[in-house]
Amino acid sequence: MPLSSKTMFDTLRHVATPEGCELELRIAGPVTRARAWLFDFLLRLVGWFALATLAGATGNLGLGIFLVGTFLLEWFYPILFEVYMGGQTPGKKACDLIVVHDDGRPVGWQGAFIRNTVRFVDFLPVFYGAGYVASLLNADGKRLGDLAAGTVVIHADRREVAPPPAPQDPGVEAPPLPLTAEEQQAVVEYLHRSAQFTDERSLELALLPRGLVQGLTAEQARSRLLRLGNFLLGS
Repeated sequence: MPLSSKTMFDTLRHVATPEGCELELRIAGPVTRARAWLFDFLLRLVGWFALATLAGATGNLGLGIFLVGTFLLEWFYPILFEVYMGGQTPGKKACDLIVVHDDGRPVGWQGAFIRNTVRFVDFLPVFYGAGYVASLLNADGKRLGDLAAGTVVIHADRREVAPPPAPQDPGVEAPPLPLTAEEQQAVVEYLHRSAQFTDERSLELALLPRGLVQGLTAEQARSRLLRLGNFLLGS
C-alpha cells in the first residue's frame, strides 16, 4: 500500500516498549546529519595532520605509523564514540543527534560496528551518494549502514516538556476481598504508573488480577484498579 504524504514527511516515530511505555523518536534529516558528519570530518582532518607531522619526524617508520594511525582514526573514531559516548560522536553531540536502535535502545558494539563498516558502501559512488539515495527511500531516513545494523539517528530531545494533564479522578473503592501486602503494592504501583503506559498496555495489565476484576471489561477493570489504588493510598 503506498505511503501517505503524512507518513512520508512525519519525522516523529512512536515506539512501544515491552514495559508498556511509549517513546517518541524524532528522526534526523539528511541536512542535520551532513552537518554533524562535516564537524567530525574536520576533527579527523586535524588528526590526520597530527599523524603526518608525527610520521615526518620518525624517519623510515613514518609511513607505517601514518597508515596505521589513519586506518584507526577513520574506522574506530565513530565506533568508539558511539559506544562509549551514548551514541554520539563529537559532531553528533554538537548537532544534538544520537544513534539508537530501532526500538530506542542505546547502540552497542555490534550495531556501531555494522553501521560504520558499511559506510564504504554508503559513500559510493562519491560523497555518500548511495547513502543519501537510501535515506530518501525509507521513512526513517536510514542510510544503508543503518538499515543493516537496525539503527536510526534521532534528535536528542532538549525540549521542555509540560507535565501531562491530570487524569480524571476515577473515585475510591474498597477492595472486594482481603489483599496481601504484595497485592496492595501491585495495585498502588499500577495507579502510579498508569500515565506512563500505552492505552493498550494499560488495559492488558488491568485484566491480570482476575480475582479483583472478574466479569469486568478491560475499561471497567482499569477503572476499578485505579479506584482501589486511591482507596489504598487513603484518598
